[in-house]
Amino acid sequence: MINIPQVKLGIVAVSRDCFPVQLSEERRKAVVAACRQKGIALEEITVAVENEKHVLQALTELKNKAVNALVVYLGNFGPEGPETMLAQKFDGPAMFVAAAEETEKNLVNGRGDAYCGMLNASYNLGLRKLNPYIPEYPVGTAADIAAMVADFENIARVLLGLAKLKIFGFGPRPQDFLACNAPIKPLYDLGVEIMENSELDLFESFNKHEQDPRIPAVVKDMADELGAGNGYPGILPKLAQYELTLLDWLENNLGASEYGIFANKCWPAFQTQFKFVPCYVNSRLAARGIPVACETDIYGALSEYIITCATGMPATLLDINNTVPQDMFDNNKSRFAGYQLCDLFMGFHCGNTAASCMKQAAMKYQLIMHRLLEPDKEPDMTRGTLEGTIRPGEITLFRLQSTADSQLRSYVANGEVIDVDPKSFGAIGIFAVKEMARFYRHVLIAKRYPHHAGIAFKSAGKVLFAAMKMLGVEDVAFNQPASMLYKDENPFK
Repeated sequence: MINIPQVKLGIVAVSRDCFPVQLSEERRKAVVAACRQKGIALEEITVAVENEKHVLQALTELKNKAVNALVVYLGNFGPEGPETMLAQKFDGPAMFVAAAEETEKNLVNGRGDAYCGMLNASYNLGLRKLNPYIPEYPVGTAADIAAMVADFENIARVLLGLAKLKIFGFGPRPQDFLACNAPIKPLYDLGVEIMENSELDLFESFNKHEQDPRIPAVVKDMADELGAGNGYPGILPKLAQYELTLLDWLENNLGASEYGIFANKCWPAFQTQFKFVPCYVNSRLAARGIPVACETDIYGALSEYIITCATGMPATLLDINNTVPQDMFDNNKSRFAGYQLCDLFMGFHCGNTAASCMKQAAMKYQLIMHRLLEPDKEPDMTRGTLEGTIRPGEITLFRLQSTADSQLRSYVANGEVIDVDPKSFGAIGIFAVKEMARFYRHVLIAKRYPHHAGIAFKSAGKVLFAAMKMLGVEDVAFNQPASMLYKDENPFK
């Protein structure tokens, strides 16, 4: 991944002056060792914070060691003023965790009371209007804390990425997809920059790349990736030209930002002017951590990028598209075990999903556009999709979206892709999410989400939910179990 932040974690132990500072220091060292065993790099800050002067010393050490994500560790009760001041003055995301007692043999001089100290810390964080990451149960042994730090590393990557992100849009957001036309004001509140451009800007830049000497190398790389799935090799030079156009635009227009993604108009005029479908290029850039959302879906691109930061893996954007037929369900009951028919749906898009996330991906043409633009002809301008069955395994559905009145809301739902042939076209798979029918009705429909869902190719719900809360998103919906009614769900159904 070339387009996401590198998180450098640092841990600062804190100690209330009526407790032995050595207790916090020894416990800090144990956390660092536990992280090392899990392969987590955690910079140990030698200053233990007992007062405000120590805060300044710790901040200097954090800066000198280039730490950009802070773990505030209550090795004992901790001084709530200095420890929360540390988080306030630190330039980056922070988490608060506390030490559990280790043994019944040492509950006099070795008792730290950090369980109690977290309560005071939380009150002082509120006074300072801070919103650090506090795990669901933030007290534990060194091994427990190491697991919490692993989650925080992924959460911090999301926050660091958004703080230095620019979204490039090409083309007006389409009238036929008003759900993708949400206000962009909340993005500035998140610190995300927006640069909206005309399709003519993209077309001009594309034409200037026509004789780019780098094209043959990109064509070769594409051919190597596609292998036997290279169904339309003649379109590769144009696709390579387009890929270089986007990458150069990114490099030349980042400005004060460090990371960039795209939300591009991709049909129908795109095909008649550019003479290809851009899906395969979108898939390749997604694989490198540069999502390119279809249909100028700015919040879709943002959602993909958040997923990429949270998982370190490519994300994709799929339509929550169609139901699974009853006979398909009946003919594959063993593979659908544990799910009802209404827990299933097919996720589909033209061909923007990275090859690594599909089974037997192949270059094809866009069937729907072909019907519209060149019926009864051999595919020409509609070539360029990457199609195949989405690989089976864990997934998470996720989207961050603005409402029409500029309020951010989000949803997160863990599920899986079932290893059953969808028997259809495009980049497509059969998705299973527990209580999907109710989630579809009382979250996706009731809260007016668009048809596009960001897809993480692992169970990432815990990290994504926590990241949304740290960003201040108050409404984060999930697929509630049958025993838990949604706000407006009819209890008599």
